[in-house]
Amino acid sequence: MTDKKNVNMEAIFSSGDIPVLKVEGKSLPESWEKSLIEVWKNGIAIKTQYDKPNDPPSRDASMIMIIHEPFAEPRIHRALPTGLDELEVYRQEVVLGIHDHWIGSHGWSYSYHDRLFNYKTANGHINQINTVIENLADCVYTRRSQAITWDPEIDAKDHEPPCLQRLWFRILEDPQRGLVLNMNTHWRSRDAYKAAFMNIFALTDLQRVIAEEVSKKINKTVQVGRYADMADSYHIYGSYFNQFKGFLETLEKKTFKERTFLSSFAEPFFKEARMKIEAEKNSNS
Repeated sequence: MTDKKNVNMEAIFSSGDIPVLKVEGKSLPESWEKSLIEVWKNGIAIKTQYDKPNDPPSRDASMIMIIHEPFAEPRIHRALPTGLDELEVYRQEVVLGIHDHWIGSHGWSYSYHDRLFNYKTANGHINQINTVIENLADCVYTRRSQAITWDPEIDAKDHEPPCLQRLWFRILEDPQRGLVLNMNTHWRSRDAYKAAFMNIFALTDLQRVIAEEVSKKINKTVQVGRYADMADSYHIYGSYFNQFKGFLETLEKKTFKERTFLSSFAEPFFKEARMKIEAEKNSNS
């Protein structure tokens, strides 16, 4: 007897395989735009566990995104899903853990910062990023400098487990630039349009911090090198297709310069965010 739940599988899956797509570019906004276009054009149609009854299937693919110069300007895309001040808050949440105290409240069951800097084990807590820095300082070309987020005891059954799974680092020597820190990030699942840009903006800043810390330890300058982003499920949700189509229209109507911001333009908004963060700290102390 046929399972009625599986009768319309052709309407859910446009292919028997998840396509593996790849894009690359010089800057963060350039590579991000390319990834969105690629998954929109060549991703499969597939439902998600978050769909409402009338939502169309998401567009989905496994995505490899390479950014050759993560700090190249312009560094910020105008289509980011938040205000510029919120982008700075998010960066500090990931890199500095300013809201780790929200875990267990505010709807937070974890934070990337807490999992990376304060990973809980049966024997205590591990600062994985410190270990990454120490490993790279001991041997710049080591292949063992990585950090994970997944906790199988918690996350396998959680309704919103971490999307980010693993960070991996390696330093190479470039004839022109000297020592260069490469970074790979691996993702279980990713909202391509409303999360990926902010994720990468924050994690490339963590890449910068690690390069600076290794530089101090070995007394040699380590530059930020290329960033590679690998997502198993890189998706555009059907629930906001109309909004996304508006984004696609801007690609035709506006130049790349008109679609992006320089970091210098964003800095006053970042400064305002830092002032609010400081005021929040003072009010909680």
